[in-house]
Amino acid sequence: MKILTQLSRIFVGILFILSGLIKLNDPTGFSFKLEEYFSTEVLNLPFLIPYALAIAVIVVIAEVLLGVALLIGYMRKFTLRALLVMIVFFTFLTFYSAFFNKVTDCGCFGDAIPLTPWGSFTKDVVLLIFILILLKGQQYITPLFKANKSNWIMLTSLVLCSFIGYWVLNHLPIKDFRTYKKGTNILKGMEIPEGAPRAKYEMNFYYEVEGEEKKFTDKELGQIPKGAKFIRREDFQISAGYIPPIHDFTMDKDGIDHTVDLMAEPKLVLIISYDLDKASTEGLSQMKDFANSAIVNNYKVIGMTASSQEKIDQTIETYELPFDYYTCDGTTLKTIERANPSIVIIENGVIVDKKHWKDRAKAQLKNK
Repeated sequence: MKILTQLSRIFVGILFILSGLIKLNDPTGFSFKLEEYFSTEVLNLPFLIPYALAIAVIVVIAEVLLGVALLIGYMRKFTLRALLVMIVFFTFLTFYSAFFNKVTDCGCFGDAIPLTPWGSFTKDVVLLIFILILLKGQQYITPLFKANKSNWIMLTSLVLCSFIGYWVLNHLPIKDFRTYKKGTNILKGMEIPEGAPRAKYEMNFYYEVEGEEKKFTDKELGQIPKGAKFIRREDFQISAGYIPPIHDFTMDKDGIDHTVDLMAEPKLVLIISYDLDKASTEGLSQMKDFANSAIVNNYKVIGMTASSQEKIDQTIETYELPFDYYTCDGTTLKTIERANPSIVIIENGVIVDKKHWKDRAKAQLKNK
């Protein structure tokens, strides 16, 4: 039991630290996942949505600290109970998500290691088993250091985690694991390779035959009796087929998708605000001068948002912005960039730089 407890201690501790640090690299992305969980379609806790980012930061820092505490044997009883409460909560959350197919990715490891809902649930069940082992053999979890040194380790961990959280929220993730990272060719990311598997569907047709409703598959159409009356048709997807890494990116204006034309621009700047109502007013106020600077250097500058045309017009007028907005799905824009607003520089369809609006002075704009 002693050896099993120590192995479980190492496994759980490292996994909690790894999971927490990956999410701490991008707490805004994790907060988007929490907003999905809090929505009326999932847990029906909409009053928590405004606090999603704060909750995300607290949870990910707690994950790291609990992992560190377990490894060094700090406050054993409290640490084990906190680990149990956290894993029970997340096990319930991932089961609910998987069973009802509500959230397709739990965000457990951010964008670094995407997990399916059932994969997330399985991971949590495994962790729960190991934590129960730790509770059973908790007498073998002894401190590695004296109290003063353990206190300093925990305090240092808290300070470092807090600094990382502050940094990434005021700049961008230290490591970008997303589909739209620097170096990505957007149009190539949208291509479907030749010979890639296509989505497969099954079609069922319902007819009234002698006063009764009967179902016929698309392979049984030749068996439909004469005089049968068509009622309805239902289509079911059997397999999704190949889905390109970038499959939901559009640059729409006045009902026309301008993606191909804009991706051909040699020098293009995107000012992204997935929701103009939630955008930083200070950030938007800085976009006028930044955009003018880019235009002087022969860049085409456009905004991208999922907001209404009324809000777009109001924003352009309020901040005297020298560019037009194109629309795109809000989730896609959240995936591209975390700051609101944020800056993405593209050359011939390739993302060459991404910046938080606070780092606009460091954006890699080429001179004329």
